[in-house]
Amino acid sequence: MTDTINIDKSEKTLGMPQYHIKVRPGEVGKYVLLPGDPDRVLRIAKYLDDAKEIAFHREHRTWTGKYKGITVSATSTGMGCPSAAIAVEELANIGATHFIRVGSTGALQKNMKIGDIVVSLGSLRLDGTSNYYAHKSFPAVPDYFLTKALIDTSVKHKVNSNFDVFLGLSASSDAFYAETPELLQMLADHRVLNVEMESSAIFTIAHMRGLKSGMVCAVSGNLLTNDVIYDRENTGLIQGWEYAIQIALDSIYQYETEDYDNLSKQYYPEFNYSRRYHPKF
Repeated sequence: MTDTINIDKSEKTLGMPQYHIKVRPGEVGKYVLLPGDPDRVLRIAKYLDDAKEIAFHREHRTWTGKYKGITVSATSTGMGCPSAAIAVEELANIGATHFIRVGSTGALQKNMKIGDIVVSLGSLRLDGTSNYYAHKSFPAVPDYFLTKALIDTSVKHKVNSNFDVFLGLSASSDAFYAETPELLQMLADHRVLNVEMESSAIFTIAHMRGLKSGMVCAVSGNLLTNDVIYDRENTGLIQGWEYAIQIALDSIYQYETEDYDNLSKQYYPEFNYSRRYHPKF
């Protein structure tokens, strides 16, 4: 008879230096921006005061600094839901509670152009990772108050700028090169705005762990109109990243100064959050 397996990796590493991201308790703030690309962490860091690199291991680079007096960190997730899930789990283990994905995304509606901004109201779970956390019918949705702050700041930044803001549903896919025209058309027909590779896991894990999450992305190309750039520098996307970063940071400032945490406690019931979900294989 074999011994019973009884280990919870997350619980075992609570409050300890984290295995993948190599960050210790006290080295990140409660607010963390989550770009996919490690280089984009450097773009975020230039907006922070007293910014310093905390760690850079595998795809996970972390910097921490101050934005308008608020401690803010940025950790790259790498590409896809598996590595994004690891980043969120390990950051939560050392005290981070509010996560904003800041990324790039493919547009699925014809009126969206490169550099436009998408604030996600939910994500279709086309990934495999989130199935380990919740039933397949469970909706992957961001936190209302954090998303409200993202919407408000997006509208403010749109004034005197050349980008449009779109609000709606996203889709998270595991396979960049298996996103067939038929799949993309089906998503577009269902009024899905965009497709990317991380939000469904981030939203699902945040909800299951009692954390806050949101997403703001810049459009990298339009998959419906075939307005994509693969062979040269995408200057429109680079400008979109800058907008998305500024929106995310200012949304944190609004969230903090308007005390949305306290407001949310008035409306959200108390839950006993389980760290485990046992899917039926």
